[in-house]
Amino acid sequence: MIELIPDLPGSPKNLVAFTAKGEVTGDDYEKVLIPAIEQRLEHSDKIRMLYVLGEEFTGYSGGAMWEDAKVGMFNLFSFERIAVVTDDDGYGRMIKAFGFLVPGKVQVFELGDFDDALEWIAADDEDDD
Repeated sequence: MIELIPDLPGSPKNLVAFTAKGEVTGDDYEKVLIPAIEQRLEHSDKIRMLYVLGEEFTGYSGGAMWEDAKVGMFNLFSFERIAVVTDDDGYGRMIKAFGFLVPGKVQVFELGDFDDALEWIAADDEDDD
């Protein structure tokens, strides 16, 4: 399941944050992730996304993988920064390998570095990464 993380202290207004628990399904994208992204895009041309794949995360269903691809295709130029927080080496490597396809900045952090991910996602573009 995907859950929306409520506004985080000190986060930019264009931030949308999620946490994944258990198996993520296409229904999670349709009912939680996509509406939250679309709502943020109503108020900002570019958004920042924080996505946590926590210890309870077990993987994606086939339908979720398709929905993820669609979100990327339809909103590719809408992302200013994406921070993915995970200790799952497989997903972390995949994000690092394909992150260059996203015009915005993409960074992967370990779960223990959640505060660093928040600092990075909130940083000005002029700040060093």
